[in-house]
Amino acid sequence: VQLVESGGGLVQPGGSLRLSCAASGFTFSISAAGWYRQAPGKQREMVARISGGGLTGYADSVKGRFTISRDNAKNTVNLQMNSLKPEDTAVYYCTAGGTYYSPNQYWGQGTQVTVSS
Repeated sequence: VQLVESGGGLVQPGGSLRLSCAASGFTFSISAAGWYRQAPGKQREMVARISGGGLTGYADSVKGRFTISRDNAKNTVNLQMNSLKPEDTAVYYCTAGGTYYSPNQYWGQGTQVTVSS
Protein backbone atom coordinates (compact mmCIF):
# COMPACT_ATOMS: atom_id res chain seq x y z
CA VAL A 1 0.00 0.00 0.00
CA GLN A 2 1.26 3.44 -0.93
CA LEU A 3 -0.14 6.92 -0.58
CA VAL A 4 2.05 9.63 -2.10
CA GLU A 5 1.16 13.28 -1.53
CA SER A 6 2.23 16.24 -3.63
CA GLY A 7 1.42 19.92 -3.90
CA GLY A 8 2.46 21.36 -0.55
CA GLY A 9 4.51 24.52 -0.20
CA LEU A 10 4.58 28.12 0.94
CA VAL A 11 1.66 30.41 0.19
CA GLN A 12 0.58 33.85 1.36
CA PRO A 13 -2.54 34.33 3.48
CA GLY A 14 -5.60 34.37 1.25
CA GLY A 15 -3.91 32.21 -1.34
CA SER A 16 -4.69 28.74 -2.63
CA LEU A 17 -3.00 25.37 -2.85
CA ARG A 18 -4.06 22.03 -4.26
CA LEU A 19 -2.83 18.83 -2.65
CA SER A 20 -2.93 15.56 -4.54
CA CYS A 21 -2.47 12.00 -3.40
CA ALA A 22 -1.81 8.95 -5.56
CA ALA A 23 -2.92 5.63 -4.09
CA SER A 24 -1.76 2.14 -4.98
CA GLY A 25 -1.73 -1.38 -3.59
CA PHE A 26 -5.38 -1.65 -2.56
CA THR A 27 -8.88 -1.22 -4.04
CA PHE A 28 -9.01 2.56 -3.82
CA SER A 29 -12.35 2.97 -5.60
CA ILE A 30 -14.34 1.41 -2.74
CA SER A 31 -12.21 2.88 0.02
CA ALA A 32 -12.94 5.92 2.13
CA ALA A 33 -10.20 8.54 1.96
CA GLY A 34 -9.30 11.70 3.75
CA TRP A 35 -6.84 14.40 4.67
CA TYR A 36 -5.51 14.98 8.16
CA ARG A 37 -3.15 17.66 9.38
CA GLN A 38 -0.85 18.25 12.31
CA ALA A 39 0.46 21.64 13.32
CA PRO A 40 3.46 22.07 15.62
CA GLY A 41 2.47 21.44 19.22
CA LYS A 42 -1.07 20.42 18.29
CA GLN A 43 -2.92 17.15 17.95
CA ARG A 44 -3.47 15.63 14.57
CA GLU A 45 -6.95 16.44 13.24
CA MET A 46 -9.06 15.31 10.34
CA VAL A 47 -9.58 18.06 7.78
CA ALA A 48 -11.80 16.38 5.18
CA ARG A 49 -13.10 12.95 4.26
CA ILE A 50 -14.75 11.35 1.27
CA SER A 51 -16.49 8.00 0.84
CA GLY A 52 -15.99 5.71 -2.12
CA GLY A 53 -19.26 7.04 -3.49
CA GLY A 54 -18.27 10.69 -3.08
CA LEU A 55 -19.98 11.67 0.19
CA THR A 56 -17.88 14.37 1.86
CA GLY A 57 -17.35 15.81 5.31
CA TYR A 58 -15.22 18.66 6.65
CA ALA A 59 -13.84 20.03 9.86
CA ASP A 60 -15.67 23.21 10.91
CA SER A 61 -12.43 25.16 10.62
CA VAL A 62 -12.19 24.55 6.86
CA LYS A 63 -15.82 24.41 5.71
CA GLY A 64 -16.43 26.67 2.76
CA ARG A 65 -12.70 27.00 2.05
CA PHE A 66 -11.47 23.46 1.38
CA THR A 67 -12.87 20.94 -1.09
CA ILE A 68 -12.00 17.25 -1.19
CA SER A 69 -12.48 15.26 -4.38
CA ARG A 70 -11.46 11.93 -5.83
CA ASP A 71 -10.87 10.36 -9.21
CA ASN A 72 -11.38 6.62 -8.89
CA ALA A 73 -10.17 6.01 -12.45
CA LYS A 74 -6.81 7.54 -11.54
CA ASN A 75 -6.73 6.38 -7.90
CA THR A 76 -6.25 9.90 -6.65
CA VAL A 77 -7.73 12.08 -3.92
CA ASN A 78 -7.29 15.83 -3.92
CA LEU A 79 -7.70 18.71 -1.51
CA GLN A 80 -8.33 22.16 -2.94
CA MET A 81 -7.51 24.75 -0.29
CA ASN A 82 -8.67 28.34 -0.80
CA SER A 83 -8.58 31.45 1.39
CA LEU A 84 -5.70 29.98 3.33
CA LYS A 85 -4.93 31.32 6.80
CA PRO A 86 -1.74 31.16 8.87
CA GLU A 87 -3.51 28.71 11.20
CA ASP A 88 -3.76 26.28 8.28
CA THR A 89 0.01 25.81 8.49
CA ALA A 90 0.66 22.13 9.18
CA VAL A 91 1.88 18.86 7.75
CA TYR A 92 -0.97 17.42 5.71
CA TYR A 93 -1.42 13.67 5.43
CA CYS A 94 -3.39 11.73 2.86
CA THR A 95 -5.24 8.75 4.33
CA ALA A 96 -7.38 5.90 3.07
CA GLY A 97 -9.06 2.73 4.24
CA GLY A 98 -10.93 2.32 7.51
CA THR A 99 -14.41 3.82 7.71
CA TYR A 100 -16.01 6.97 6.34
CA TYR A 101 -15.81 8.68 9.75
CA SER A 102 -12.25 7.41 10.38
CA PRO A 103 -10.64 6.90 6.96
CA ASN A 104 -7.18 6.35 8.42
CA GLN A 105 -6.08 2.74 7.94
CA TYR A 106 -3.34 3.83 5.57
CA TRP A 107 -1.23 7.00 5.75
CA GLY A 108 0.96 8.93 3.37
CA GLN A 109 4.28 10.45 4.39
CA GLY A 110 2.89 13.96 4.70
CA THR A 111 3.47 17.24 2.89
CA GLN A 112 4.21 20.61 4.48
CA VAL A 113 1.85 23.52 3.94
CA THR A 114 3.03 26.89 5.23
CA VAL A 115 0.81 29.96 5.11
CA SER A 116 2.84 33.07 5.77
CA SER A 117 3.51 36.52 4.40
